[in-house]
Amino acid sequence: MSSLARPRSGACPNWQRTLRACFSPFLSRSLSSAPPTPVSRNNGHPCRIAVIGSGPAGFYTAYRAMTKINGAKVDMYESLPVPFGLVRFGVAPDHPEVKNCQEKFEEVASSPNFTFIGNVSVGTPSDHKDGISVSLSSILRHYNAVVFAYGASKDRTLGIPGESLKGVYSAREFVGWYNGLPEHANLAPDLTQGEEAVIIGQGNVALDVARMLLEDVDVLRKSDIAEHAIDTLSKSKVKRVHIVGRRGPMQAAFTIKEIRELMKLPSVAFHPIEEALIPSDIKALPRAPRRLMEILLKGSPTAPSSTVKSWSLDFCLAPKAFLPSPSNPDLLTTTELERTTLASPFEHNAYALGTGAVQRIPSSVAFRSIGYKSAPLHEFSDVGIPFDETRGIISNDGSGRVQHEERNIDATTSLAKFPGLYCAGWVKRGPTGVIASTMQDAFATADAIAEDWTSNIPFMNEGTEDDLLGWEGVKWETGADNANVVSWAGWRRIDGAERERGQKVGKEREKFVRTTDMLAVVR
Repeated sequence: MSSLARPRSGACPNWQRTLRACFSPFLSRSLSSAPPTPVSRNNGHPCRIAVIGSGPAGFYTAYRAMTKINGAKVDMYESLPVPFGLVRFGVAPDHPEVKNCQEKFEEVASSPNFTFIGNVSVGTPSDHKDGISVSLSSILRHYNAVVFAYGASKDRTLGIPGESLKGVYSAREFVGWYNGLPEHANLAPDLTQGEEAVIIGQGNVALDVARMLLEDVDVLRKSDIAEHAIDTLSKSKVKRVHIVGRRGPMQAAFTIKEIRELMKLPSVAFHPIEEALIPSDIKALPRAPRRLMEILLKGSPTAPSSTVKSWSLDFCLAPKAFLPSPSNPDLLTTTELERTTLASPFEHNAYALGTGAVQRIPSSVAFRSIGYKSAPLHEFSDVGIPFDETRGIISNDGSGRVQHEERNIDATTSLAKFPGLYCAGWVKRGPTGVIASTMQDAFATADAIAEDWTSNIPFMNEGTEDDLLGWEGVKWETGADNANVVSWAGWRRIDGAERERGQKVGKEREKFVRTTDMLAVVR
């Protein structure tokens, strides 16, 4: 790197202590104070943006920002050697049409102003061999703006007895396992111990899990599902799936498309639900809930008495415990639930109350599907970035500007924004919505960046004579091993190798499920 100027390590001399110290010229003012006049944005220096995370939120933010800010340069950091986040590892393998957004992401990545930096974790240690980690403080020294778009990598838990028994899994782990996520490649769920499975939760992810358990394995073979999942599912003895929810059908979180698809599975039956839980006059309902109730009342083409596999939506049941086998205290055999009642069963926000009545369902396998949760990067506390642990989001103004609470001279508190820090996607709003809603959310964040940039709102590292160095500066400062960094060209080589593997077995791709195998392709 002899041709590059030394990174400006003195730009924020107190950075190592806190982010607040670095931004003290701005954070010491209350919201009502006018910010200092920043350097003109027309001095020829591009807006340098780091995006942490390469899923839909990251790519859509990058796309919009590069469209709205003339000459903006975006460096995208991804902890895995491969991009696309939940599009690759979360979308069901039998839903290839949902992954069409990758074409737009490829277009973004083809820009000369975009750099993909794969296999590099930011602000947290890498979780795999030969993975690189760079400090968040170093990132903050070399960009005008940083967008946190790293999604939700943790699970919400039930907090009930038996949750750690063998046979109890989180839906996030299971989805990652059958989609080839390296983190869960060794999950090895045992589906051979019995015929009944319980899924706690009634969102779309729960329905995805049910469909994978009930779908004809020969149909799945043609998808990009991981080969180890095909092997396990082909040996599965599960024939009956209970999808359990605390409330009723009018409060369920699944969507019309997902429930209709499950209803239409060939040779799989749906057990009718209790009609008292559905309004008597469904024609009076708004269009969306009316269509949903119609699908539930119609049921499946196949009757439970005429097929081997079946499923049900078990409403008004709250999980109480996972019970072990009398002969093996570590192995799940039964799920214990409490019957609930709804004071207003047809109101969307109806609250479930326990009745004390207990119901037990034999179950050799159970899945917890009650939501994902984001976690703070390890360095957030060091640099003073606030994270709402309860909601699992970075504190922000709703448009993606990271904000913090500051005390004014009169001892009152107000919310102030960190110059140049933004968030998008699930770490901004919580783990809800589909890819389309994530796109709109990411666009809102990018619009906020563009608005601030054109309005002369202060950003990080302004007032310098030279361009910021971005990734080149971070790499120089941290001594990152370039041999283990995966570029977009490197990803294309991995992509090509996976497609070639897939062609040999009659599918679109056969994913690598080990990071060592991914990295071997690009070395």
